[in-house]
Amino acid sequence: MKTRKTTLLVATTVVLALGASACGGSKDDEGGKGGKGGSAAADAALTSVVNKSEKKGGTVSFEMSDEPDSLDPGNTYYGWVQNFSRLYGRTLTSFKPAAGKEGLKVVPDLAESLGKPSADAKTWTYTLKKGLKFQDGTPITSKDVKYAVERSNFAPEALSNGPTYFKAHLVGGDKYQGPYKDKNPAGIASIETPDDTTIVFKLKNAFADFDYLATFSQTAPVPRAADKGAEYVKHIVSSGPYKFSSYEEGKGATLVRNENWDAKTDPIRPALPDKITVRFGVKQETVDANLISDNLTVDGAGTGVAPATQPKVLTDPKLKKQTDNPYAGATSYIGLNVNVAPFNNIECRKAVQWGLDKASVQAAAGGDPKGDVASTLIPPSVAGYSKFNLYETAGNKGDEAKAKAALAKCGHPNGFKTNLSARSDRPSEMAMATAVQASLKKIGIEAEIKSFPAGKYFQNFAGNPSYVKANKLGMIMTAWGADWPTGFGFLDQIINGSAIKPSGGNNVQELNDPAINKMLNEGIATTDTAAREKIWGEVDKAVAEGGTAVPLLYRKNLLLRPASATNVTVSEAYLGMYDYLLMGSAK
Repeated sequence: MKTRKTTLLVATTVVLALGASACGGSKDDEGGKGGKGGSAAADAALTSVVNKSEKKGGTVSFEMSDEPDSLDPGNTYYGWVQNFSRLYGRTLTSFKPAAGKEGLKVVPDLAESLGKPSADAKTWTYTLKKGLKFQDGTPITSKDVKYAVERSNFAPEALSNGPTYFKAHLVGGDKYQGPYKDKNPAGIASIETPDDTTIVFKLKNAFADFDYLATFSQTAPVPRAADKGAEYVKHIVSSGPYKFSSYEEGKGATLVRNENWDAKTDPIRPALPDKITVRFGVKQETVDANLISDNLTVDGAGTGVAPATQPKVLTDPKLKKQTDNPYAGATSYIGLNVNVAPFNNIECRKAVQWGLDKASVQAAAGGDPKGDVASTLIPPSVAGYSKFNLYETAGNKGDEAKAKAALAKCGHPNGFKTNLSARSDRPSEMAMATAVQASLKKIGIEAEIKSFPAGKYFQNFAGNPSYVKANKLGMIMTAWGADWPTGFGFLDQIINGSAIKPSGGNNVQELNDPAINKMLNEGIATTDTAAREKIWGEVDKAVAEGGTAVPLLYRKNLLLRPASATNVTVSEAYLGMYDYLLMGSAK
């Protein structure tokens, strides 16, 4: 997920893979402390709920430096939107809002229980709870969930931002044209709705992780009559405890209580605040200042304070107590696009791998509080991680001799020029890009930085193959967190050829290696957990051997919780940001 989890215990993975039931509900005994004014210690929210409260009312306010790809649950891939959209979009299953490892459990949401798989794990069946309603009071049916999946996966001409798992794995997914082109109201045949509460998914292959996939916002129901394609974001129909009272593209939104949400059907959402506000495009340093002065509840992006703010926060004892520094289950890396010369040559890719001073990139990002130097795509916290380093250098400072040898092999002994893209409104990423540029200049590679707004970064620029090729974006700064905490949930959408899209794609390398694609598909069809996890490490190593992705950092977030924020806990399922379903405000 775009800068979106952590290790799930093998036993839990096995239970979920078999579709066993799990208890819902948000526990109120997570061991949190806090009381008033953020009196908890630093990192308290990593394992507990800080500043617990059951008090209803008040306003929870969000700000962020960029804007979303979309707040439409069917047209988003940003981790913070996946987290935030649970306030107004309920899904078949959900990650449990709870502290620590409890937050990695998948529990039923719209569904009565976790999915019931067939013996071969190719068919998954869910039964919806009774009494579910949209904001206008009309019943939510299985057909609304089916339609949501169809519009989100099969209409890239209108909704290009989300993942493509359903399209890749449903029977007939490669042929179905989507609800806007295919006017047959029956839709794709491999999603069956025999009655208003039953939905059945028929897959090409076994898919042991399907309950994880059902947590995605793409299963949040959408009434066909209300859908206006890309314009739906302006009038989203809520299935959760909050509905939109206003929305301004690029500026922000306000949410208020949805009177037709029934808490009896939804034990995982406490729905404490009366109102939720969100503002986009606020300079990161301003967001940080508002958190420090307690004029803001949460930095919605969840990636931590700006490098310029970090020293102040860490050297002030009072502010340091209000920080949490979790691993994000995410990796920052550079994608080397194989369709942009000279990165169509493996030796030119290896020159970057050997020549890059990763220690300088880590320092530019903010040092240890922002993450550890990476050597793999899968981070150590995700099931399937395998420790290796094919391009190991002393002190992670690069090896000039090996880099120049690779340059000679690829026909550019004196180096070459290329373009390096990064997100203009992410100070840490821009600082990292500048360090990359300086590092590679030492071996003769001149990388000109091209910066773009985060909200449209993948849709219009870095994830748009036509733009990438036309503008020769050979090197693309990006970050990725697991869609769910397994190797497949981490790797598939960034290295599988089937994930390459006309726009909004995340396979920024445009890697389409038949052997790697096959390993991915065979891996997810492997029902033995240990064997499946071993495959993910092998896939990661195969990508490293091709040199198309340059791992930079296993990311950490330096989060700041203001004194008035209540029920604050880090969600390991959502990129190490705070769990937005639980949060309230004492103001």
